[in-house]
Amino acid sequence: MCNSVSLCPCPSVLRRDVARQAQACSQELQTRLSTLEHKLGAEREDRRDINADLTRQYKTMQTEMGVKVHQLEIEVSKLQQQLTLCQEALQRERESREQMVLEKDATITELQGKIDNMETDYEKILHDTLDSLLSRLAEKRLHWQDESTELQLKHKERLLDFGLNPLDI
Repeated sequence: MCNSVSLCPCPSVLRRDVARQAQACSQELQTRLSTLEHKLGAEREDRRDINADLTRQYKTMQTEMGVKVHQLEIEVSKLQQQLTLCQEALQRERESREQMVLEKDATITELQGKIDNMETDYEKILHDTLDSLLSRLAEKRLHWQDESTELQLKHKERLLDFGLNPLDI
């Protein structure tokens, strides 16, 4: 920096000294100003470069994010379509299952009705057969009783013909 002025007896020397010191100080300040301006220019250039790089990175990231968002939207759309298809298939399966259950229940009801009718028919056939058998047995019993009575009377008469008492035998 500038040195302080020394005291001298003569004013012209003093003025020359002061002028030289002022000029040296001015030159030093000029050099320093030039250096600072150069540094400021370099700093501004660095700042512009950083700003440009950050802007480029931001735009790149924005583009990449736009692409990623678009891809995710496409994927969401595909997944929604798959979900819709799966839900429709599930609904069809449920309806099909419900229809099968209704048909099965209807078949079971129909078969149960047939079984009940067959049971009633077989019960009637069994009763009719048993009634017929009892009727025929009753007829045969009467027939055998009549034949037995007739046979007994015939044997009784023969015994009496031989002089035997059938009650003694």
